Amino acid sequence: MSAAIREWLRRLWATFHKAPEDAEMEEELRLHFDMIADELKRRGLSFEDAARQARLQAGGIAQVMEQRRDQRGLRRLEDLIQDLRYGVRTLRRAPVFTAVTIATLTLAIGANTAAFSLVDALLFRDLPVRDPSSLVQFTWRYPSDPPLNMFSLENYAQYRDRNTMFSDMVGLAPLRTDSSAGSEPIGAWVVTGNFFHALGVKPALGRVLDVSDDTLGGAPMAVVSWRYWQAQFNGEERALGAIVEITDRRLPGPVHATVVGVAEPDFSGVTASMRSDVWVSLGAIPTAMRSRGGVALMARLKPGASIAQARAEMRVLYQSSIDALAQRDPQWRHVAIDVTSARAGLSTPLTDQFGGPLSLLMAIVGVLLLLACANIGGLLLARGAARQHEMAVRVSLGAGRLRIVRQVLTELLLLASISGALGLVGARFGAAILTQIMISGTQSLGPSPRLEITVDARVLTFTIGVTLLAALVFGLAPAIAAFVSAPASALRQGGGAQTKSRRVFGNGLVVAQVAISLALLSVSQLYIGHLRHLRDRSLGFDRDRVLLMSVDTSRAQNREQLAALYRDAVARLHAIPGVDSVAASGMTPMSGAAGSAFLRVEGFDEPADDRQRVSLNTVSPNYFLTYGTPLLAGRDFRDSDMDQPRRIIVNQALARKYFSGRDPIGRHVWLENERDPYEIVGVAGDAKYQDVRLPPPPIVYQFALMSRGSSDLSLRTSGRRAGVADDARRLVNDVFGTTSVGRVTTLAEQVDASIVPERLLATLAGFFGAVGALLAAIGLFGLLAYTVARQTKEIGIRLALGATRGRVSLMVATSAGWVVSVGFLLGAPTAFWSTRFAARSVENLPAGGAVPIASAAAALIAVAFIAVYVPMRSATRVEPVIALRAE
Repeated sequence: MSAAIREWLRRLWATFHKAPEDAEMEEELRLHFDMIADELKRRGLSFEDAARQARLQAGGIAQVMEQRRDQRGLRRLEDLIQDLRYGVRTLRRAPVFTAVTIATLTLAIGANTAAFSLVDALLFRDLPVRDPSSLVQFTWRYPSDPPLNMFSLENYAQYRDRNTMFSDMVGLAPLRTDSSAGSEPIGAWVVTGNFFHALGVKPALGRVLDVSDDTLGGAPMAVVSWRYWQAQFNGEERALGAIVEITDRRLPGPVHATVVGVAEPDFSGVTASMRSDVWVSLGAIPTAMRSRGGVALMARLKPGASIAQARAEMRVLYQSSIDALAQRDPQWRHVAIDVTSARAGLSTPLTDQFGGPLSLLMAIVGVLLLLACANIGGLLLARGAARQHEMAVRVSLGAGRLRIVRQVLTELLLLASISGALGLVGARFGAAILTQIMISGTQSLGPSPRLEITVDARVLTFTIGVTLLAALVFGLAPAIAAFVSAPASALRQGGGAQTKSRRVFGNGLVVAQVAISLALLSVSQLYIGHLRHLRDRSLGFDRDRVLLMSVDTSRAQNREQLAALYRDAVARLHAIPGVDSVAASGMTPMSGAAGSAFLRVEGFDEPADDRQRVSLNTVSPNYFLTYGTPLLAGRDFRDSDMDQPRRIIVNQALARKYFSGRDPIGRHVWLENERDPYEIVGVAGDAKYQDVRLPPPPIVYQFALMSRGSSDLSLRTSGRRAGVADDARRLVNDVFGTTSVGRVTTLAEQVDASIVPERLLATLAGFFGAVGALLAAIGLFGLLAYTVARQTKEIGIRLALGATRGRVSLMVATSAGWVVSVGFLLGAPTAFWSTRFAARSVENLPAGGAVPIASAAAALIAVAFIAVYVPMRSATRVEPVIALRAE
């Protein structure tokens, strides 16, 4: 150990163990002082003169001890400890101020940390693989559809062998596993053999998959994640050679894969929102499924290659596929492949759906932090004015200004640190709530993603940075005020005066709070209004009291057996008290399209370039009755239509497009790749099935009692919804086989799930807007209360000279009115820009014009009236005699 380290450790020890040494040193100094005084008295000086001369020669005991402590210990550490102790005592003497400050900062820091932890996990965090910055993904987008990363294995082989921009290319596809009773579904992926080698993921046990595992018809091999290994095999080597069973309704039977390795602990897949437990080799995919487009592609750029170059090359390679598809569908001419970065993982519906809203949420909580800092800055400024006399006394007794500033900053850092620690704890709960809101948008529509939010070094670093930034922002003004304070004038005024600069600065903080709150409330009003508009618009069906059940019908051997099972289920479901009607369908509203096809209509000549697909849905009799969708013409399906299946019902949008001015009943249409025509027997009202934000698409309803493989049962109920759900689940499982029922939800929940981004933004923007208004009210209240307290003498004189209490109330209200008016004046342009920016951040969201800003201003005026009431009432209750006597 070096001499410097030993010296530092000695000083650190002396800093915390100084009591015995201080006593010995003080006794030695006093003995030295007495010896000098005795010597001077022997020379003939008096006792007083000898003591005085001894002090001059030896120095003050306190000063000498302080110098010795500096030489013995760590001076800066001692000062910090002293400042912290004094800061704790000071904050304990002002419990209301301390509680309000900590609560405000905790909310602001916690909101920022929660939002960052979620955004970081979904969008910013690099994959734990080799050189993630060189990873890219491929997507294509059919007109009016979201971008998709879905290709066939033939596409994968073609692009892998013919490209010049990528050193590696991998393919992967999720398996739609279901959970058995009491268990969690397995996150399983089929991957190409080079998946782990291309990503640079090494095995923690056994081996990873290899290209030799891609053999057609070979036994499927599997690599499990570290977490799955610990949970299912207790981290034992017996996992190697074990069989993992994976089910997927698209496969003819369960996949039995042999475990050959365990992935390293940090790797849990290439998607942030879909945790991976098992990676299975291509042997798990039957030959018949290999040509279907369900494989996601990821590649690694070669050194020196750019994304722009890769995009250009891939569009050339993809052109042959576009040309082939465009022969049947001209809309494919508008499709182009895109290459984007995949350093944070593959895009998923969760990241695509919430990327924009979460980025906007980060901006909102950042503004909330600034608002909180302005609020606390005003409180600290008022408190600093009240402590001005104390600071003046300390300066007069010899304290340096920098020492006082350091003490003020230490108190502020103490407040910020406590708030940061509490905010970090609250952020975990906040992130969990945000995650549940987001996932609720997928629970009703299919398998739920699994998003894990952890508090790691990145989140801790962010929280510490936000805490320090907050302390710097809200502590700057009080620290400057402490530095420039004039002790003489402060002692003469007794701390009761307020300088003009401080008054202007305090007013400016409140003006800033009003302006920021106006922008926050305007954005929240924009989102709330948009959400209300989406919920209130006509959907074409009655969303209330409809229970939805997803049923596995794969056990039915043929169409006739499936029809018999359906009739049995319907008869028994009708017998359940509270069930009014039952129907089956291939898709339900907001669950996505069951299928699509081109349509050729008798007597309608459609240009080839204008052809667009129409949505298909298979429905049973009573479907429209169950959903409350009106039949505008013709009739509903009947059970007898099973013998004549070439009959369809179309919606109003399709009738308008193809039969404008003509009666569609009895007309014939042909679906893509079918020779025999369908006869239209009914026209149903328009209903939204894919997106509540868009107009209803043209839909063809085909007759089917139930769909082979899976189907949805819909029950319209009149009450006892929870009881009906339990009874219906047991009954359907009994009819179709054990655990045939998958998800169970309501139509209202499914509709709400389709607008989760709007719900998330409206809820959080509304909450933070309300918090902003509350902070502005607290700032305005604090400013007026402080002003009234400082103007007690002036108010007393006014009342003594004959001013009415109404006049005094008007004076206080006018002061508040000027502050709020200036805040509105400065905040209106910011609010206008904020609503425009917020509107651009969300698809199909109109800017809203002046209505959100006017609503926000009205809300702030109401809040301001409440904040003004108490100080105004206090001003009118001032007794002139008591006020003047106190002065």
